[in-house]
Amino acid sequence: MDVLLFSYGTLRQPEVQLATFGRLLDGRDAAIAGHRLEWLTITDPHVIATSGSDRHPLLVPAESGETVSSVAGTVFSITPEELAAADEYEVDDYTRIEVELDSGESAWVYVFAG
Repeated sequence: MDVLLFSYGTLRQPEVQLATFGRLLDGRDAAIAGHRLEWLTITDPHVIATSGSDRHPLLVPAESGETVSSVAGTVFSITPEELAAADEYEVDDYTRIEVELDSGESAWVYVFAG
């Protein structure tokens, strides 16, 4: 049974998908409310080589009273094995949680682990 994965960053890049999943993913536009983007400097050489950058977006929860708009991204339907591959790709600064998308669907997403 496939699962939904919301991506706002490098997992949307074709080269990252090919290296991580061995295929290009079909996705559709989606958004998540109550969060904002910051930037993280990556030090893992494999992730830098795969993504082509050492700066990756980082989804963090909005603080109480903070006015934020939704964060746009792409939702993909992937297998549990592909979700495990995505876990391997993401560095320790990210953790995977389940969130509700603007569509009302539940999807996995990687957020700041700290």
